[in-house]
Amino acid sequence: MTYEAYQQKIQTLKQWAHAYYVEDNPVATDEEYDTLYHKVLEYERSHPDEVAPDSPTQRVGGVVREEFTKARHIKRMWSMEDVFGPEEIREWLERVEKHVGACDYYCEPKFDGASLNLLYEGGRLVRAITRGDGVTGEEVTDNVRTIHSVPLTIAYEGLIEIRGEVVIRKDDFEIINRERLKAGEIPFANPRNAAAGSLRQLDSSVTAKRRLVFYPWGVGENTLAHTRLSEKMAFVYDLGFLRPPYEQPCRTIEEIEAFYRFLISKRDDISMMMDGMVIKVDEIAKEEALGYTVKFPKWMCAYKFPAVEKVTVLRDVTLQVGRTGVITPVAEIEPVNIEGAVVSRATLHNFDEIERMDIRIGDRVIVIRSGDVIPKITKVLTDRRSGDEKPVPRPTVCPTCGLELLDEGALIKCQNLDCPDRVVGSIIHFARKGCMNIDGLGSKIVELLVREEIIRNVLDLYHITPADLEGLEGFKTRRITKLIDAIHATRGAPLHRLINALGIEHIGEVASRALAETFGLGIVDATYDALVAIDGIGEEMANSVLEFMRVNRPFVLKLFEEIQPTVQKRTEAGENPFKGKTVVLTGTMSESRGTIKALLEDLGAKVSGSVSKKTDFVIYGEDAGSKLTRAESLGVATLTEDEMRKMIP
Repeated sequence: MTYEAYQQKIQTLKQWAHAYYVEDNPVATDEEYDTLYHKVLEYERSHPDEVAPDSPTQRVGGVVREEFTKARHIKRMWSMEDVFGPEEIREWLERVEKHVGACDYYCEPKFDGASLNLLYEGGRLVRAITRGDGVTGEEVTDNVRTIHSVPLTIAYEGLIEIRGEVVIRKDDFEIINRERLKAGEIPFANPRNAAAGSLRQLDSSVTAKRRLVFYPWGVGENTLAHTRLSEKMAFVYDLGFLRPPYEQPCRTIEEIEAFYRFLISKRDDISMMMDGMVIKVDEIAKEEALGYTVKFPKWMCAYKFPAVEKVTVLRDVTLQVGRTGVITPVAEIEPVNIEGAVVSRATLHNFDEIERMDIRIGDRVIVIRSGDVIPKITKVLTDRRSGDEKPVPRPTVCPTCGLELLDEGALIKCQNLDCPDRVVGSIIHFARKGCMNIDGLGSKIVELLVREEIIRNVLDLYHITPADLEGLEGFKTRRITKLIDAIHATRGAPLHRLINALGIEHIGEVASRALAETFGLGIVDATYDALVAIDGIGEEMANSVLEFMRVNRPFVLKLFEEIQPTVQKRTEAGENPFKGKTVVLTGTMSESRGTIKALLEDLGAKVSGSVSKKTDFVIYGEDAGSKLTRAESLGVATLTEDEMRKMIP
């Protein structure tokens, strides 16, 4: 076979694969494809230096990783502002056009999948990164190479980031779940979870079997000269990427609403899950003039579809014990299909809500589900009752550990820190940033350690040995050493971080600091009067601390003995402009907000997360968003970071 014939066979295979995997319209039999594929593979084995980078053989999964590495996006991947209903979209349009005048808009479906950033350089796919936190994601290049709607090479030599959504078609989703059930595995809850889970497979051969589809919706870093976003996207589609089934230029709210209603009418016809419509300002100069808030671009939004409702029957109410011990009633309903997802459970919030709605076992109820919203019961059809329905009793003992529950009305709680249902959640919370900050101890690792019975509470973390971790999936010598070192590095941590890590109901970072500074290690014997005397500690918070220590005092004392936390007593701040003032921080500053928050608290300020008329100062950095706008509308004093620092004595 000549090199030219080899190249021709590659093009034929690519066309057949695109028709099969992307268009779902096969134009060749499996036998024809396999025969031609092996001819190409045979040539490549004989000529390893001539393997084409876009050969279908380069898409076959088989790379197995120990873990994913982190990678930074060149340009940040932003979230989108959600708007609901005609009134909110009108307000959004008015806000946009108030700043830049009348605009041309570019509208397209919002697919419900996993966001992905593709980096091409020199015409080749060099990196694929999940969205992550928008700045840093996980590199999943080996897995993405198996997606046939992602070109391995493009006819563009410049550096360009192409952003889009990885989705699974509804039909393929059903096939995947049938296969998982047959293999004794838990089915995916919805196509979005299936897409995200498939992207993050450590074994790329698993990803290759999932028939993932990539739809681009934007560009990050690029040097394209187009003046409109629609022109840039047309260029991207011409490079070989999938075009959405519908897209529409719009000028007026009437045109936007008409296209929105059209997409809703196509909701069942389109093979991918849609949860809304994306509206973007088309002119790039106006996008740049509008800029960004802290979370999202001011020039785009997601116009969410209305929720879908179904009538079903409440079969039972089961109890879940959360990380902080809160008992959550869960409705077990007759399974019902809502937007491609089979829903068999719905949240009931709390027992006060059950009593308010007079929900009874056996009732016919309306269940609603919208996008990422957890399914919930919105109405009881009391006129359809037969008389056999049964009231839902309030629980008095924990369904897991059997100890007496604390009933606070809306909240019913298990305060036992050793309760098995609390263990995984409490350890995950203990390890997270802002608490003990144990690097490498994520939720999956915690679940593994608990499942293997290596740990059963947070205290056990400090007794893990290398021998305990040897042989566990994904654990090599270096990773074992790093995890154990990270755990031991928390010894001597500030007491306020340890209190926050305990997961006491109603007690967050600010309250934990106040408790640590007031009581030190004597927090275990704090009294009600002493607790409520602290500024910011109310009756509910005080009772929560007292009940937690009543149940867990011996365990907390063991933690104190093991960790030997650093006790920092409160020192009275000298006179300064921020002493006794309520301050809100917003925007990006020269240091982390946590550092600046600690600085202000040392000066005697109370740092709040929301702006109100009682706020004394809003201190802002770059890309300040709605908090700064609200402060200006309320007449609250605003300071730049530099102005703040000049005021500090």
